[in-house]
Amino acid sequence: MDKKIVRTPLQKYFKHSLISALVLAIVISFYGLSQSAVGGRVQNIEVSKITISPVTKGAFIDALSLRGQVVPKTTIYLDTSAGGQVEQRLVEQGQLVKKGQALVHLSNTNLQLDVMGREAQVTEQLNFLRNTQMNMETSRLNLRRDLLEIDLQITHLKRRIKQSESLVTKGVLAKDILAEITSELAYYEASKALTIERQDQENSIRKVQVEQLEDSAKMLQNNLKFARKNLDNLLIKAPVSGYLSELNVEIGESKSRGARLGQIDIPNEYKLVIRLDEFYLNQVHQGMAIAVKLESRTVNTTVSKIDSRVSQSQFQIEVNLPTNTQGIKRGQSIDTELMLGGDNNNALLLSRGAFFTHSGGNWVFVLTADGDNAVRRKISLGQKNKNYFEVLSGLSIGEQVITSGYGNFDQAQQLKLQ
Repeated sequence: MDKKIVRTPLQKYFKHSLISALVLAIVISFYGLSQSAVGGRVQNIEVSKITISPVTKGAFIDALSLRGQVVPKTTIYLDTSAGGQVEQRLVEQGQLVKKGQALVHLSNTNLQLDVMGREAQVTEQLNFLRNTQMNMETSRLNLRRDLLEIDLQITHLKRRIKQSESLVTKGVLAKDILAEITSELAYYEASKALTIERQDQENSIRKVQVEQLEDSAKMLQNNLKFARKNLDNLLIKAPVSGYLSELNVEIGESKSRGARLGQIDIPNEYKLVIRLDEFYLNQVHQGMAIAVKLESRTVNTTVSKIDSRVSQSQFQIEVNLPTNTQGIKRGQSIDTELMLGGDNNNALLLSRGAFFTHSGGNWVFVLTADGDNAVRRKISLGQKNKNYFEVLSGLSIGEQVITSGYGNFDQAQQLKLQ
């Protein structure tokens, strides 16, 4: 037959304790779920580890803080047109030079030999031209002499014919002799016509030949002049007065044609070269206002040139500085502010901070009125400058916002400040 099981007091106590623990766990779970549904995930955070900034109202200046490098506004480069070996270095880098001042002396043996050869060619051509002109003049004089002799013979023959005609009429002189004299006169008259024609032809040929020789001599003289100019260019002179900022020559060094020897900067005329991220390429235009911060004052100027070629994700702009601007030197870096747009004098402002890296400006943690908690809230931000974001919606003036990084609690919906 079956035996009745009797429970001990310890077993009864354990059963009641187990039931109570289960009930308590269920209650706690329901409480947690209700709290999660109402306030979301809650995380504790120490106030000393975060940065809290108020939402304020004021002027929003849409400016981009940049750093530019001072470079000369006008630079004249010193290049060698002929090339050669450096014989003398007449000045030192960093000096102020005057226009026409000798800077470097080069030597070029090949160029010197070329000039000598061209001089010999010119001399030879001029001598040939003079000899040709002398021969032509001699030929011209010989033709004139021949014409004089022919005219003399014609004169004598005409006189003889006149005398012979009267003698033939009287029967003293035979007609054959008169006919012979007449034939001789015709010969000299024809010879005179031929000589005149020859003289005209030689004058025409002489004129063309002399012109060609003169043009050839002129061309050779121009070539010689150009070669001498190259020889003169071996002495490098300052094309303008200014500051010799670079001079890259050493005695004995060989420089090829077109080599860069140095540069001269026009003093007291500078500009700033600024590099920007390509993100701003469509926002920057020529004439845009920019503030240049010098040691003692701020100079307001404009963008003078935009180089839209992108290199390493950046492009370059230039800003002309006023002439005789004091306190700047070539190569110096200067802080500037580029005014990207119009100012808003009545904007909601939120201090910039690391929160933007985690939220992208789409949400922030806003402190409650009692300051003990911070809740997650969607917002909309507009433009930014070096200090502030422009708040478009989601925040009101005076509210407190956590602006430090959200890396440790970016999944939370609510923060409990301790």
